[in-house]
Amino acid sequence: MVLYKPNAAKNHQNSAENQGRIATGACGRGPICRMSDPLFDFAVFGSTPTAQLLAGLLAGEHAKKVLLVGHSRAGYRLPRGIDLSVAPITRPRSWSILTQTAPEAARFVSRIAGRSAVSRTDPVFFAQEPHATEALSHIRHMANGFGIAAEPVSQSVLGGNRSGIILRDALKLNRPQLETELERWLASRSVLRPTPSSVTIGNDGGVELESQDALLGARQAVLADDEAIMRWLPLRQWPTLLRRVPSTSILTTPTRPLAASIMHELDSGLFLTQQIEGGIAAYGPGEQADFSEHLRALLGQDRRVEQAGQTSFAALATKDGAPAFGRAAGLGADVVAATGSYGAFIVPALARWLAGEASSEEAHWFDLHLVNREGQSKRVDEFSWPAKSLTA
Repeated sequence: MVLYKPNAAKNHQNSAENQGRIATGACGRGPICRMSDPLFDFAVFGSTPTAQLLAGLLAGEHAKKVLLVGHSRAGYRLPRGIDLSVAPITRPRSWSILTQTAPEAARFVSRIAGRSAVSRTDPVFFAQEPHATEALSHIRHMANGFGIAAEPVSQSVLGGNRSGIILRDALKLNRPQLETELERWLASRSVLRPTPSSVTIGNDGGVELESQDALLGARQAVLADDEAIMRWLPLRQWPTLLRRVPSTSILTTPTRPLAASIMHELDSGLFLTQQIEGGIAAYGPGEQADFSEHLRALLGQDRRVEQAGQTSFAALATKDGAPAFGRAAGLGADVVAATGSYGAFIVPALARWLAGEASSEEAHWFDLHLVNREGQSKRVDEFSWPAKSLTA
């Protein structure tokens, strides 16, 4: 009976230390100095639209020389994420940045892959626990305050004691279609896409890659999604703010449709998405057994649910629930972590920040969300699902 229809000066890229390193390159760190070709400015690591869009914008709009390490994966594995222009955000500054950059990101995507690569949708966010329900009310007021229509959802639709809101006309990226066209777009912007046999990230963030007997170097590594961070970030650079989270993705066989094509449960961090063929894709934090049990309870006893596929994976979260950017302790690789569903929609601002061209508002927001922010006086905590499943 549930879920069915009835500041620029503080920008780290402008620091004197960084400018000195950019001017002198990475010589002194090994064979990279023997290369005759100039160093790349950035080596972006990641397979998500966020990573790919970031590489292309740095190369095109900001005239940087860019490597991209990572290949598109949306077409051949179970969903592990979604790209939405809305999220369970409680901070007004974050809503401000997102609502400014989301239309810009959508325009870029439409130019890359056509209008059908971006669609409008009405996701439902819902909750039952008191803390999550309180956050849901705050999210509704924040969304309305920034021009996004957020309306309550009847309990008869959600079942139990759940509360919910529907966010009207949110933007959603069509990952499979976009990723096909991103290949062409990145090539047109001269983004080099090597398949490295070895990668070394130095203490200063510089990168050496060996690929098909070629040695490539970049002044700065940018680890732009969870998989890239967990695979490539040296342990000596691991930020104390980040935690690995056991996660699960499940695809069901066709069954009765959801109340909305996209639904997000704040209590658990679980996303539900209606698939074109009639199945439901669910993903979020939790070990497979617990996640599967919770999913069946959530979908209700009167809906026949059979699993067509399932997989386990690790994701990243922050201790305070807010996104994290920049270099741990001010050194090493840049990370882009815990942006949730909206990472792709803040990429224009992120590219400007990394290139040292952010507006004062953008630079201030990123400065507040640096990955080494623990202990700072200005807190940026966001609502997040219970952290009991977090591991170091």
